[in-house]
This record gives sequence, C-alpha cells and structure tokens, in this order.
Amino acid sequence: MSKTAIIVGAGIAGIATAIRLATKGAEVKVFDRNPFAGGKLHAFEKEGYRFDFGPSLFTMPQLVDDLFRLAGKNPEEYFTYSKLDVTCRYFYEDGTRLKAYADEELFDQEATSILGTPHGTIKKHFDHSYRIYRHTAPFFLQKPITRLRTLFDKRIFASLLNIPRFDLFTSMNRANEKRLKEPHLVQLFNRYATYNGSDPYRAPGILNVIPSLENHFGAFYPKGGMHSITTSLEKLATDLGVQFHLNTAVEEITIEQGRASGIKTSDKSVYRADTVVCNADMWFAYHQLLKDLPKPTLRIKQERSSSALVFYWGINAEFKELGLHNILFTADYKAEFKALFKDTMPVSDPTVYINITSKLSPTDAPTGCENWFVMINMPKQHSPLPKDVIQKIRTEVIEKINRVLKTDLEALIVSETVTTPETIETKTGSYGGSLYGTSSNNALAAFLRHPNDHTVKDLYFCGGSVHPGGGIPLCLWSAEIVAQHIVSKS
Repeated sequence: MSKTAIIVGAGIAGIATAIRLATKGAEVKVFDRNPFAGGKLHAFEKEGYRFDFGPSLFTMPQLVDDLFRLAGKNPEEYFTYSKLDVTCRYFYEDGTRLKAYADEELFDQEATSILGTPHGTIKKHFDHSYRIYRHTAPFFLQKPITRLRTLFDKRIFASLLNIPRFDLFTSMNRANEKRLKEPHLVQLFNRYATYNGSDPYRAPGILNVIPSLENHFGAFYPKGGMHSITTSLEKLATDLGVQFHLNTAVEEITIEQGRASGIKTSDKSVYRADTVVCNADMWFAYHQLLKDLPKPTLRIKQERSSSALVFYWGINAEFKELGLHNILFTADYKAEFKALFKDTMPVSDPTVYINITSKLSPTDAPTGCENWFVMINMPKQHSPLPKDVIQKIRTEVIEKINRVLKTDLEALIVSETVTTPETIETKTGSYGGSLYGTSSNNALAAFLRHPNDHTVKDLYFCGGSVHPGGGIPLCLWSAEIVAQHIVSKS
C-alpha cells in the first residue's frame, strides 16, 4: 500500500478516493483550485435563498454510507437522507401530467389511469431495467473493464450471452418504442439518457439500465441538500487525517523515470508522493497537467456530453403542483437532441427541469417562497454566451413555464443567478461545460472511456470523465476501482 498519495481535484470521486486510501493507512493530500471541495457538488446562498450548484438527484445512497462504514463510523452521525415517495412530476405540452411514484404499482396505476397503458407496463419495463443492471453492473460498472481478470471472470460469460437482449445495438428510443409503445412513456424513459448527457435517439438501448438506479434502489433527498454529501464526506476525510489544499491550483503532475512522483502547483511549490490520482476532466488532464505524455486521442476526442444553462431563481410564491423534481417536456424531443449534439444553440421550446429543495428543506427559502433551480440542457460551449442569447433563452423558458403552469413567473422572480456552460468549465474544469465528460452515443462508448489506471506507474484516474462514467454513483465506483488498483499493487 502506498504510504503517501496526492489527489488532484476535490470532486466527489477525489474525496471518496482519499477516504478509501486513508482507511488503508495512507497519508493523503487533496488539491483543488477552488476555495471549496466537491466540484459540481457545492452550494451557495443569495438573498435568503439556498441553492445546490449542480447535481440534484441522489440515488444509491448506500455507496456514500459504505465510505463511513469502511472508516468504522456510523453514517447517521455524519449524513442522513429520506426516500422520495414521488421521484419526479412530469408535465407535457398537451396538458398531460404524470407523477412517477417510487412504488411501481402506484406508478403503473397512474400510467394506466392517465395514459390508458396496459396494467403492468411500468413494472415490466423496470424489471427489464434491473435485469440489465444485474448482468452488467458487477462487471462493466463496478470493475475495471480493461483488466484481463475482469474480462476472463467466468461469470462474465453469462452476462455477455444476455447482451443481445439488452438492446446494445439499437437505440434507446427504438427499444423504448418497442417495449412501451405509448408516446408519453417513451419520452419519459428516453429522458434517462440525459442522466449521462447522451442522446436517446443515438445512445444504445442498454442505457435503459439507468432507471433501475432510481427505481430499484430509490431516489432520495439528503438532509441539508445535495451539498451535504460533500460536506459530510469532507468532514469524514478530515477526521481520517486527509489534508485539503483548497485555493491551490495544480500546474503539473510530475513524471520521473516512468512513474508519477508528485505535483507542482501554480505557486511553483513541489509536493512528492508515492501515488497520484487525477480527478480532473481528461481533456484538461492531458492538455494541462500531463503535457509531456502522449495524448490518448481516441479516448479524449470522443463526442462530449451535453452541458447546461441554469437559472437559480428566488420565487416569491409557492406552487402546490410542483414537487422536488419536475420536468416540463418539449413537444419535439428529437429536435431538442439534434440541437444539443449537432447545433450550437438549444431549440426554442426546450425541456425544462425545475428542482425545488425548499419543498423538503423549508429554510432554503423565505417563508411563503421557493428556491427554483431551473435547468435546460445545452450544447457544450467554449466561449461565453452573449447576454442577448441568455436573455432570449430566459424568455423562452419563462414563456414555457407560464404556458404549462398557467402563471406569470416574471413577476415572481425576486432573485437570480445564472450558470452557463462557460461558467461550468471555469468552475469545475469540465471541458466545454460538458457535465459528464464524454457522451454514450454509440455502442462502444463505455469501452472507449479512459481507464482508471495508466501505463505510467503510480498514476490513476477517477471521476466522471473516466470509467465507469458520470453521475454520483458512477463517480463513487470509480473511486472504489482506483483504490482497489492501488491496494492490489502493494
């Protein structure tokens, strides 16, 4: 086991890796250019409203609990959460409204009652999703797929035999049209492609594994908001002796005699270590931190995932028809995804996501008010969005909300902050503001993600731009894979 380790980047995967190494006795230092830990998973307050900056959906909380138990701690002393009864509320342009109940039977009854779908349609689809999970997650998500011992695990062959049943070579949309048929449900389940920034009309049907993370394991709300995941894990890491060097930009990962030997920071300080773990986006890692290494062109030039434009609005009213998670769908989903990956601007009628944590944490907004995190998916961007473009999109979003909810939203907005793709790139180092690194828009995308290790000895990678992918659960699995790599070499 390495005696000293440096983590470059204090994202959730970096913190989780630090915790895992610290429990094995390593002396761990975590460096980040931001004044806060957590990467996209941080928060801010403005004029009496609290907002989570980035991720808003919490699934598979056991992966967070595992870190506390690994350290011999009681998770509830650091971190608590509650399961949602309704995972999301869906609003369609034709006036249809659906509640996605956590209980499969209730959700199925909702679909049957409102959409006229045959009884059992929802349950069958979730069962299919969980079968994909059971056959793929243990080998393709929770293990390093580039390692021979993973590929030659005798259990993997049974999973490989089932791959044709999991629609690897057809699109997610086609698979959903075949299994669900009803257009509202097809659009609802196509939406899960956005959980890793992909296009359901091009991404393989095997991505229908994603609903199982939300349905089979449940969707949850952390007490104190999503940011409490970061603060609780940061406290655990600190309690284990991990040292955080925030406001400290790493300029270079140093390579000496074929091995990673440490880092240089922007103030020219040098820190040495037995192991270096990079939690930075792969594009920036190779263009800024590892300039002298050959660039894995095929991996880092894959199509990037979508980005986002977010309006954080303090709303001087309460909307009883809205819950924690809400989706206002576009009428033309296919056109929206074409714009996301082929154009530079979103469609004029985008799908709008509204997250309102004050529904469950009343102190996140003044009494009688709500904190709205309002997001639309955006193509990746490398330049600041012009103010007139942001204003145009803002107007279109408000018009859509007014149309669907029958309100006059502009008059209710009393506080506003905006995050653009360029802001996301600047704050989190995600190239072009891509939220999930590379997209999964082809059948081989999972195999083309950057592995968690490198031919350079003692150099490892974790986070959303490497295997197994973006999103909190996958980032936490990447941390576990990296820690296993490091421990196994000792």
